[in-house]
Amino acid sequence: MAGRRTITIIGGGVIGLTTAYALVREGHDVSLIERHDCVGQDASFANGGQLSYRYVSPLADAGIARDALGWLFRPKSPIALRVKADPHQWRWLLAFLFACNRRTNRRNASILLDLALSGQVELQKYRDDGLGNFLWRRPGKLVLYRNAATFRKAARSVSDPERQRALSPSECAEVEPAFARLREQISGGIFSPEDEVGDCFLFCTALREALAAEPGFRFVQGDATLANGPGNRCAVRLDGRPFETDLVVLAAGIASRKLAQPLGINLPLYGLKGYSLTTQPGPALVPSVSVTDYDNRVVYAGLGDRLRVAAMVDIGSENTAPDPKRLGELRALVAETLPGALDQGDDKPWAGLRPATPTGVPIIGRTRYDNLLLNVGHGALGFTLSVGSGLRLKEIVAGIDTRAVG
Repeated sequence: MAGRRTITIIGGGVIGLTTAYALVREGHDVSLIERHDCVGQDASFANGGQLSYRYVSPLADAGIARDALGWLFRPKSPIALRVKADPHQWRWLLAFLFACNRRTNRRNASILLDLALSGQVELQKYRDDGLGNFLWRRPGKLVLYRNAATFRKAARSVSDPERQRALSPSECAEVEPAFARLREQISGGIFSPEDEVGDCFLFCTALREALAAEPGFRFVQGDATLANGPGNRCAVRLDGRPFETDLVVLAAGIASRKLAQPLGINLPLYGLKGYSLTTQPGPALVPSVSVTDYDNRVVYAGLGDRLRVAAMVDIGSENTAPDPKRLGELRALVAETLPGALDQGDDKPWAGLRPATPTGVPIIGRTRYDNLLLNVGHGALGFTLSVGSGLRLKEIVAGIDTRAVG
């Protein structure tokens, strides 16, 4: 598959854009098809803002199923489950349960860590080459643990003290004074000084602007569909008309599952609905480091003078309309944890479907069709894994790396 190609990418979110950027920089001619008239409009629009390279353990782990059962009946729970008469939901949940063991989690966490760290190095190159501003900072990430046993487990897992270190409650307050009032409520924290923050939507915009300056790139608005083509190839149609290309990369988030179905490919993706609030409180309430309240699964990131708060996993909700009840629960959690952050009453709510595989590992690689590749299934880690995923896809196209992740 070596040599210059015409490559069509379906999906203008952060995964499609980082894939396009990697391929254009490699010298390929790339068309990016997006159904919206601008990029980053779905799961990439208002996510948590964390580039959490050192904290990429999949949700599926030993004990998570037991914990989730407790969460389901708890007010302001991080997880809500709506069971449906949907065979796909049941297959996904069963596969998720099979992945909930320590051995599988460690193996998959290692895959994700490799993908994340390669992306961190590559993103620095992009920034050095002049990629536009997306409120990037490297303040580090602080994960706060309320439960003592959970904190001890996390502290034991720290293997590189230079890149992660366990902190006492008082040390956590020193690292991030905005959360000092939690000193009596937490057992400790894990601080990763090399983790970063950024605005994912602005990152998407910066990538599109950089791509627009490349002669080998074009942005195409329209609805793409896939069908069986001649030989062992798939065919692309744009608004019903044939669209000629050497290779196709499917990177359309949760929509990828529907797009792949006419080809007989049943992608193991499920949309995990997440929420965020964006507000502009006083400077003392915008954390300098990114913070995760582990027990409540709430993340806080300072993006310029704004505060982005993201949380919740709703399983079984297929629309992106914010649920007023869940937004109320999130606002109550923020008010308890960071009093005053929402007092101005002008927070901007958002909800999106994060396309997740049962194992938490994205699917990056070839398919049974000679010209079709996948870059899908990044779940809540899409921003963190995006650059590394684009890099991996570029290597597969070049024939350097024939492995398929997932």
